[in-house]
Order: sequence, then C-alpha cells, then structure tokens
Amino acid sequence: MPDFRPIEVLLVEDDPGDVLLTREAFSYNKVGNRLHVVHDGEQALMFLRGEGAYEAMPRPDLVLLDLNLPRVDGFEVLQEIKNDPDLRIIPVVILTTSEAEQDILKGYNLHANAYVTKPVDFDQFIRVVRQIDDFFVTVVKLPGK
Repeated sequence: MPDFRPIEVLLVEDDPGDVLLTREAFSYNKVGNRLHVVHDGEQALMFLRGEGAYEAMPRPDLVLLDLNLPRVDGFEVLQEIKNDPDLRIIPVVILTTSEAEQDILKGYNLHANAYVTKPVDFDQFIRVVRQIDDFFVTVVKLPGK
C-alpha cells in the first residue's frame, strides 16, 4: 500500500507575495502537505539543522529555494545542504525568477534536483507550484523518516 503521509516542505522565500501564492497552491491540493516558510538563507540553514527557534521543527522532505535571498543567498544554502551528509538527501527545487543560463548551470552544478523559473502570471505560478507538489507526492519516492 502506498505511503500517503503528508510531506514536510520548506519554502525559502523572502517575497511575501510569492509566499502567499505558494501557500494558496498547497492549500488547493487534497493531501495536507505541511508548508514551512523561512525568509532568508540564514533561517533556512537553522531550520534544516534544527537550531535555535527551529529546534522542534520537523526535517523537511523537500526544499523549495529562491536564489535571491537576504543574509545567505540561495546558492550558498544549496551548497551547504549538498555538502552536509545529513542534509544532502533532501531534494531541493530552485524556484526563482532568474532565467540566466549561468544561474541554471550553477544550480545544477551544486546538485539542485530541479530548476524552475517562477512564472509572472498568477494562474501559471499556482499551476507550477501545484505540479511540483504533485510530482513529489505522487511520482517521486522520498526517503522515509
């Protein structure tokens, strides 16, 4: 029997509008995946390591990572995740406005699992986030707890 437990998703995003859209897209899906939000790269690393205010937070099954972040940028967060033996198995999807070829290459060179450009259109943004959520719930087999 398939495992239908909700997955823990960490959204690392500093734009309140994109956070709101992502929450809306997740709430649309029937599976109650839990979306946790942090607003900069430093908070992301603390959340992932269970440090400080994030000590009691669950380990994410998936990270949605913006690149343009305050304090620690998305590339640095990705590098820290993929260099850490305890965190590197967590899939990371870069979800960003950048369409620059050098950013795409750098993301994959740092072992991002996917690179998705945020659509500017409201409905298309919702659709893309839902597709990412659906893919990681119904298609991909994530490591167990």
